[in-house]
Amino acid sequence: MSSDPILHPIPPVFDARSRILILGSFPSVRSREEGFFYGHPRNRFWTVLARIMEEPEPASVEEKKAFLLRNRIALWDVIRSCTLTGSSDSSIRDVLPNDLSEILSAADIRAVFVNGRTAEKLYQTWIAPATGIDCVPLPSTSPANAAWNLDRLTESWSAILPFLQDPRIVPDSRKSFP
Repeated sequence: MSSDPILHPIPPVFDARSRILILGSFPSVRSREEGFFYGHPRNRFWTVLARIMEEPEPASVEEKKAFLLRNRIALWDVIRSCTLTGSSDSSIRDVLPNDLSEILSAADIRAVFVNGRTAEKLYQTWIAPATGIDCVPLPSTSPANAAWNLDRLTESWSAILPFLQDPRIVPDSRKSFP
C-alpha cells in the first residue's frame, strides 16, 4: 500500500444550472490517468446516464463535461486525498474529504446522490455532518458490482430524473438499494 496520500486530480464539474450532485468515492487509476471521472471502459456510469437522459453516450472528456452541464448534473467525489492501493475502494485510508461549499453555494442543488456503498459511507462520515444534507444512495456502476446488470442499474439510477425535471421534488434519503 502506498504510504503517500494521493491528491484528487480532477476538478468538480458544475455550473449555476446544476440541480443534482453525484459523488463517487475517489477516481480509479484509469480515471486519474485519463484526467476525468469514470474512465475505466467497463464502468457503466456514462452508459447508464446516457440511457436515462436518452442521449448518445459521450466519449471524450469534453463531450462528458458538456453532457453533464447540459443535463444539469454536477459531478465530483467525496474524497480530496487518501492513501489507497490501485483503485480498490476497500483499501482507502487516511481520508480527507472534499469541501462541497463551492458547488452548494453556486448551484441550486436539489439532491445529492452517491455512487455505491463506499461513497455513501464516506459521505455520511465526512460530508453530511459538515453540510447537514442527506444523500441518496445508488448502486455502484463499477464493473466490480456484477450483481447489477445494465437494465437494473438504469432503472435504479432513474431516481435522478425527478430532481432534474421538477423543482418541488424533495429527496427521500431513507430509500436505499438492496
